[in-house]
Amino acid sequence: MTGAVLVDARRSVFGRNRGGLSHLRPDDLLATVLTDLVAAHPGLDPARIDDIVMGDANGAGEDNRNVARMSALLAGLPVSVPGVTLNRLCGSGAEAIVQAARAIRAQDAEIIVAGGVESMSRAPLVVRREDLPLGPDTPAAQTTVGWRLVNPRFPSHWTDSLGACAERSAHELGITREEQDEWALRSHELAASAWHDGVFDGFAIPVADLTQDEPIRADTTLEKLAELKPAFTPDGTVTAGNSSPITDGAVAALLTSEDVAAELGAEPIAHIRASAVVAVEPDRFANAPVPAMRKLLARTGLSYSDIDVFEINEAFAAMVLTVLREADEIDVAKVNPHGGAIAIGHPVGASAARVIVDTARDLRSRGGGLGIATACIGVGLGIAVLVEAT
Repeated sequence: MTGAVLVDARRSVFGRNRGGLSHLRPDDLLATVLTDLVAAHPGLDPARIDDIVMGDANGAGEDNRNVARMSALLAGLPVSVPGVTLNRLCGSGAEAIVQAARAIRAQDAEIIVAGGVESMSRAPLVVRREDLPLGPDTPAAQTTVGWRLVNPRFPSHWTDSLGACAERSAHELGITREEQDEWALRSHELAASAWHDGVFDGFAIPVADLTQDEPIRADTTLEKLAELKPAFTPDGTVTAGNSSPITDGAVAALLTSEDVAAELGAEPIAHIRASAVVAVEPDRFANAPVPAMRKLLARTGLSYSDIDVFEINEAFAAMVLTVLREADEIDVAKVNPHGGAIAIGHPVGASAARVIVDTARDLRSRGGGLGIATACIGVGLGIAVLVEAT
């Protein structure tokens, strides 16, 4: 079985809700990133790409009809290049990379571009099919994030808003508002510093008029964060400031076999070594990265102390702090060293691909090591991916 390597990656800078990328359709946004990635490798014949595998968590609007295939065509790739779009909600981009690496290791493919896309700004309203004609009083449901058109057979607490569930976890573990705001401030400060220091150079590309991630607030303070009202429960601690923002963005990573990487003269960034997914009760999604990481570590014979970098997708500060409370073996200094989704943004279908690539690139800059990229996922799922750079 051959190894699967991450050769290169590109992402768009991330745009805030109704911000600098909101005028772009998701298929056009992803096509822009695909075009830049493929152009960076003139020795790669695009016709050799075995598949385009992309995560997308919505699929209700312009990203319908297999956005991976549509974007490949819009990017000018040969019509012979297939595409598939998959949905594991917040883990979709990671799932795309995992499935690509698995296909390469199984020798079902040699070259795959994997990642994800989400234009949350452009998510449409939807209505149920009813026997009665549609009219001005027909209820419409948002598709931007979270539950919609909920099946009434589910227990009501399972389908609470994601923020309310994160709030519940914070309350149970005694995670304070101050701790959450401090984590949010850390995210913004580290992300702003990373951009200043060129950490994302060669990976995050300008799109439209945006030249860096739009949600980052380099000037925020604990005092400003403390002024924000609870967002999900009247007396809660989870606010817009310590939650990830609604975001637009796309990620594409070039994965190949080790032999093809050598043939292309490409020095791989990292190997995708292993992965694990788990399921918990839907309203306990904030805890799910912990059993996902434990399953991954048990599967690979490793311990937390063997890991050099942890990228934990910051859906909410309460969620990250939940993980760090329940997996207290993790050295906090190793977590999200260049900020996380609270500052950078959380375009749902693309986010988990970003944390994998950020893990790989950070390890490579350190001269090698092991990293875990992990994400909580709506409806009670968790994913963890082991990355190794040498």
